[in-house]
Amino acid sequence: QVHLVESGGGLVQAGGSLRLSCTASASIGSFNAMNWNRQAPGKQRELVALITIDGNTNYADSVKGRFTISRDNAKNTVYLQMNSLKPEDTAVYYCAAVSAYGPVYWGQGTQVTVSS
Repeated sequence: QVHLVESGGGLVQAGGSLRLSCTASASIGSFNAMNWNRQAPGKQRELVALITIDGNTNYADSVKGRFTISRDNAKNTVYLQMNSLKPEDTAVYYCAAVSAYGPVYWGQGTQVTVSS
């Protein structure tokens, strides 16, 4: 069992920035990828950003150019730098560890609220 702990969420005004962190209890290098997802009230969970073990990244169209995912294998931590935040970015953000079969471990989530 691998535990993922997110942090860094909070309340920010539109146009502001936040950096989320996700720290794993085991080596993140043992997974194919790590990703960030979010779920807004009344909506389905959606993939926001993904980073592979090789460092390749992919982003949802809605966050391209504003969000950056990165990883520090030595710290077993994945980051999500969020800039130019919009009210529609308000959601609970979850990180996940991804195997060849899909996400296998999830964090408990961290709330991000963007005020207009």
